[in-house]
Amino acid sequence: MDPALTLAPNLSPVAALLGTWKGEGAGSYPTIDDFTYTEEITFTDVGKPFLHYVQRTWGPTGSPMHTETGYLRVPGDGTVEFVLAQPTGQTELCEGAVVAEADTLVLDLQSRVHNSATAKQVDSTHRRYEVIGDRITTTFAMAAVGQPLTHHLASELRRA
Repeated sequence: MDPALTLAPNLSPVAALLGTWKGEGAGSYPTIDDFTYTEEITFTDVGKPFLHYVQRTWGPTGSPMHTETGYLRVPGDGTVEFVLAQPTGQTELCEGAVVAEADTLVLDLQSRVHNSATAKQVDSTHRRYEVIGDRITTTFAMAAVGQPLTHHLASELRRA
């Protein structure tokens, strides 16, 4: 966090997310082969009442796989919103709960997805982020290309 910036009070429940996280993940889905990847996510305070988010993944040989960017909003009352854009032609509006207790932070989010005319069809997603100390685990499920909501990705990252 830039020392010149002051974290907006509404963001205090998610302050543990600030920084860059990196680690390994694995993916599966009924329509593709299983795979592994390296993931990096960054949450940045920009001096406003939201955090900026960037996610990137690379395959085992170091080739880029996926990226997304967006904004994490905490409107209050234990709720959180994640507004995301992806180069694959989707935008996600994720909404859910944030629970911050002791050294644990959990975000549990359901989404509405909008697809561009040329994108593969994604109907909905479910994201979960759990921070315990300097470790964050992520899980991602999606309903897409005719499949019901199904597990797709899981990663374990450490604060970089």
